Amino acid sequence: MSTESHSAWDAALDTIKKLRASGHVALLAGGSVRDRLLNRVPKDYDVVTDATPDRVKEIFPRSRQVGAKFGVMLVRKFGHDIEVATFRSDGPYSDGRHPDAVTFGSDVEDAQRRDFTINGLFLDPVEDRVIDYVGGRLDLDAGIVRTIGEPERRFGEDHLRMLRAVRFAARLGFRIDPLTTEAIKRLASHLEDISAERVWLELEMILTDPSRTIGWSLLVETTLVRHLSPGWPRAGPGDDLILARLAALPRYPVTASLALATVLYGWSSKEVGSVCRALRISNRLTDAVTWMTASVPRLRNEPALELADLKLLMGEELWPELLELLRVELIATRDDCEAYERVSQRASAIAPRDVSPPPLLTGTDLCDVGMSPGPRLGEVLKAIRRAQLNEQISTRDEALAMARRSIGG
Repeated sequence: MSTESHSAWDAALDTIKKLRASGHVALLAGGSVRDRLLNRVPKDYDVVTDATPDRVKEIFPRSRQVGAKFGVMLVRKFGHDIEVATFRSDGPYSDGRHPDAVTFGSDVEDAQRRDFTINGLFLDPVEDRVIDYVGGRLDLDAGIVRTIGEPERRFGEDHLRMLRAVRFAARLGFRIDPLTTEAIKRLASHLEDISAERVWLELEMILTDPSRTIGWSLLVETTLVRHLSPGWPRAGPGDDLILARLAALPRYPVTASLALATVLYGWSSKEVGSVCRALRISNRLTDAVTWMTASVPRLRNEPALELADLKLLMGEELWPELLELLRVELIATRDDCEAYERVSQRASAIAPRDVSPPPLLTGTDLCDVGMSPGPRLGEVLKAIRRAQLNEQISTRDEALAMARRSIGG
């Protein structure tokens, strides 16, 4: 059988069977167990075992260590990467994110160190038996996200778990246990101690998912929204308007640029850029969000939008997302959607070849007819290009005549 015909499940099961054949305990752990019990397809499978990393290396000579400090090995099977971690207990978390040290231990200790009960389940895939030391099965059946042990201790160890609680509750359609919610409210400000990159990674998953409205509501309820980045959202649009925009988005995953622009629309370009930089997102994504949030007002004022301006907007890669953001904003503010319809109709009437046709003239052409290099040349070139896009001129001769008139003026 070819490698391509084996699933990640096959790879995990084969890994577990080989560990057991070598005299070790091996189980599935974490999100893959949760998802299988909820009849969801896991994205990946994690294996836990009493075998030490050195022993895993002996059993799987081609495996590689990816978390030396935490006893995590990566085993490649049938084209899939399977994480194999040694049962462990965690020491203190002095940085609010990672344990200072770990001690290899038992499966009970390994379950009790995890974040939420629904993520603390083990599965014996050979006997198809769930192993539950933390009450996770009951919470899974009841649809509850609850920390393992004292919430303040769990969140004090790893502050990012507060955002993870929101993400799990939103995506699974669960509710957060009241004691867990209250602990998040008390400790929400500690989110500011976490690296911006990690915060954005969680926030991106919350906002791009179809459950984004639930996720945003939970961010507001838990007050985490006040601590996502410096200045967020102490100024700018209210939470109700943001929620209305998110609810107007399609009920399927959307891009990070559209999701973030939906949340930040209404802020000034300076404020949008400031938030994006604080979240340490890429320059490309920052530019995309800034451009979309700044461009929607031009579309809303459709009667004043020249053909050239419409074509320039349509020529951008993000044009479909910009149009969607306009629709979302109009729905959220309960405005007449005529602007969206008119813009859409005008755009559909423009042939693709006419959106961004080759320029009729270049800077060299203008120099050839007597213009000197400098700012004035750029202004004339831009005016000729706008006239072309506005379909006021269509030939090189017309463009040259316009250039000569500009020189004469």
